[in-house]
Amino acid sequence: MNQAASVSRPNLTAALAAWHQLLAVKGHATELLWIFEENLCFEKRPDLPGGLHIGFQTRFAPVPADALDIAYEHFCESEARLVFYRLGESKGRSVCVLLGDSWFDEKQESDGFARRNEWGISFYPGQKLEIEEVTDMRRWIRRIRRERPLHDVDFCMTLAAVDEIQIHGRVLSAGERYSETMLGQLRRIFSHAN
Repeated sequence: MNQAASVSRPNLTAALAAWHQLLAVKGHATELLWIFEENLCFEKRPDLPGGLHIGFQTRFAPVPADALDIAYEHFCESEARLVFYRLGESKGRSVCVLLGDSWFDEKQESDGFARRNEWGISFYPGQKLEIEEVTDMRRWIRRIRRERPLHDVDFCMTLAAVDEIQIHGRVLSAGERYSETMLGQLRRIFSHAN
């Protein structure tokens, strides 16, 4: 079944109003802190179930004010389900991630997801738990980047993609990213030669 035929996405303001309402009903903080892939910090912790601890940081990769608007608009161009996902709470704020992928099509209320099928959006308010903000650069550098189990948050947007949309009007392909990197290096080489 083509989900796009029956989905009418609301504007971000309406979607956020529904998200705030659900968080308030669940007793979670309604002040929101939106983070992206570069803000996530996975660390090995053998004392925890699954052996992984998830934290976040905004010190080493600050989130631009319009990043959520850009990510929402970009995800709305896709037929994939959008998810407003709450990782936990920090300093009286709900730490949230916007996700988008067909991975979430099968996620139901029994999995903790509140579905708005007419919008093609799900909301995951999560548990009442505190999520740690990582401020130590050493921990941030040592975070796990590869070879960890797939997690729901792996379907979030990167800040790099937000930058590409702002600069180029779209997310670049891998080849275009490589070309941009090479051009930047060549500019640095030639600027030092003069």
